[in-house]
Amino acid sequence: MKAIQAVQRIHDLAPGVEAFHEAVIAGLSAVPKTLSCKFLYDATGSRLFDRICTLPAYYPTRTEWGILRAHARDIAAAAGPAAGLIEFGSGAGHKIRLLLAALRDPALYIPIDISRTHLLASAQTLSAAFPQLPIVPVCADYTQSFVLPDMRNYCPGRLVGFFPGSTIGNFTPEEMNEFLRRTAQLLGEGALFIVGVDLPKAKAVLEAAYDDPQGVTAAFNLNLLRRINRELKADFDLATFRHEARWDAAAGRIEMHLTSQIEQMVSIAPHRIHFRRGETIHTENSHKYDLETFMNHAEATGYKSLASWTDTQRLFALHMLEVKR
Repeated sequence: MKAIQAVQRIHDLAPGVEAFHEAVIAGLSAVPKTLSCKFLYDATGSRLFDRICTLPAYYPTRTEWGILRAHARDIAAAAGPAAGLIEFGSGAGHKIRLLLAALRDPALYIPIDISRTHLLASAQTLSAAFPQLPIVPVCADYTQSFVLPDMRNYCPGRLVGFFPGSTIGNFTPEEMNEFLRRTAQLLGEGALFIVGVDLPKAKAVLEAAYDDPQGVTAAFNLNLLRRINRELKADFDLATFRHEARWDAAAGRIEMHLTSQIEQMVSIAPHRIHFRRGETIHTENSHKYDLETFMNHAEATGYKSLASWTDTQRLFALHMLEVKR
């Protein structure tokens, strides 16, 4: 079997340009201005985020990788044979390899990502490493309700959801609860859910991770304006905006902003958006949760905690949850 043959037809549920335009206008008309972080991940943004994950200051990726490597067999034992894996926000698909290698005869892998180009490329690359594994890519906004492909012909074993990278911290606590409820319903009773969660830590460590000296995170954030220019025919001047990472101690989160350096008007036909000097577009949150707080959220939204693991420095946590029966 050639590797590409294991990749099934893509299920394309991604929102179109009209939905993007509507969301951008609504977000930039709000007070304060805001744009959802999911829009950061076009093909260029996804590639830039992959670079961020390799930076010395960005500890989450390598720390979670170490935890996952140490406990992949524990997850595999809980999953059992012929499990089906569903990854929310699959990205480059690096971490799933550790799980797939540890699992006993995995039956199916469903990567879900909003970036169609990135999704297909990573699915094909992964299929070369696991040529007998059926891979069913789903291009969708996993922050909204959607329907999974029919898996009955592929997956006789337990379903295992996978949500690494502390992406769950991008949600507000209320949004996180809604996401957890929705995934519990989507995965079904008795399914596992493996979730990466960033732990609280020193402000200096967090700000360095989200505003690296190399400027990759700044390029990642500013690329959102470039995407709006390209797809919505806007006229943002990227040189007049600056990336900022801010720690909000009261909310327990790092925030990413794009700050206008001048007073200006930006056209996104048929609208014109006014920016004051110093006004920001709030583009991302990254909430940090200690073990007990996150487990309380999980218990309240349809899960029970089976295990949680951290690194020796207690920078990051990996939780193994089970949908309540």
